Amino acid sequence: MSTFDLQLLKKEIEDELVNNILPFWMEHTVDKNFGGFYGYMTNDQEVNKEADKGCILNSRILWSYSKAFNQLKDPKYLEIADHAFDYLKNHFLDQEHGGIYWMLDYKGQPSEDRKHIYNQSFGIYGLTEYYMATKNKESLKLAIDLYQLIEKYAYDQENKGYLEAFTRDWKADEDLRLSGKDLNTAKSMNTHLHILEAYTNLYRVWKDEAFKEKLIELIDVTLEHIVSDQYQFKLFFDEEWNSKSDVISYGHDIEGSWLLHEAAEVVGDEQLIHKVEEVAIKMAKKVLEDGIDQDGSVMNELDGDHLDKDKVWWVQAEAVVGFFNAYQLTADQAYLDAVDQLWTFTKTYIIDQKSGEWFWKRDANLEIDSNMPKVDPWKCPYHNSRFCYEMIERINKVTS
Repeated sequence: MSTFDLQLLKKEIEDELVNNILPFWMEHTVDKNFGGFYGYMTNDQEVNKEADKGCILNSRILWSYSKAFNQLKDPKYLEIADHAFDYLKNHFLDQEHGGIYWMLDYKGQPSEDRKHIYNQSFGIYGLTEYYMATKNKESLKLAIDLYQLIEKYAYDQENKGYLEAFTRDWKADEDLRLSGKDLNTAKSMNTHLHILEAYTNLYRVWKDEAFKEKLIELIDVTLEHIVSDQYQFKLFFDEEWNSKSDVISYGHDIEGSWLLHEAAEVVGDEQLIHKVEEVAIKMAKKVLEDGIDQDGSVMNELDGDHLDKDKVWWVQAEAVVGFFNAYQLTADQAYLDAVDQLWTFTKTYIIDQKSGEWFWKRDANLEIDSNMPKVDPWKCPYHNSRFCYEMIERINKVTS
């Protein structure tokens, strides 16, 4: 893939962002009656207007359209970000105990009021990007409030890192799982990765020294406890960081490789950047060696002897960014070739060329699972829009 090809790739990605991903959510998901966004749409584009509304979806839409405005400067994207911000502030935010609810009913009343730290983190991620778009001081204050709640209730003073989940009034919760397929453990890779992502964005706009130290500590904790000797993420832990799972998640490994590097760059410490770069390259190399199927896609996960070859939408999106980041760090053509193959696969099999947006996944035989939705609490525009924003910025950097 030459510099000329990179320009073509950028053009295709810009087209995907502006003519498919961003219009889809604007046209199909805005709830003009009750506010926020519809919580569920089938693969065949049937909207359930009475589905519960997840805060993850709302926060990720807030991030995606704030970033769209920041990068593309079109005010129509800011309208969607405003809509998401207003709904988060007026409905998801717990005015009594602080923090944001997990789930609301379609009318905006809490249906699941637990406080999951992963969820608070995405609140920070969306609110900080919205602050960059609007300079709305309230959004920055809300983000800092969420950060302080995480530190007050979830930070493990003894072992470092963060506990998973709490009741509405911040008491210990018996069910710590993020979703039904997760283990019920005190700590997880996933929550730490997305606290890292959120804290990175918050540090971009809030250069507080004590907060900077928390971000550096989180990078160190990730390198010490979560990245294995094989340069793959361990997924679940008890409070003392004993690993409770052997599953390898290729998508999280490649996503984590570039998010860790981004965090170190935003902190700006040269020694830390150098240390993290080495780990990021080794993580990307491991996915390149073990995680790619013959068709160029990145597979889902390895559980013991069972290799799950599903090609999940978000994994392909994050892998393009992760491999391109590795190419930027190494100039190794193998990573650029992987990007090329992944984008070809994504265009051919993951993007829904007929109805818009992206399919949830293809299985090992490249069949679509029509039971998997286009929109739900986890199916959001964040992974695929972010892939576009990142690649546009990175290609501009490489080719300028």
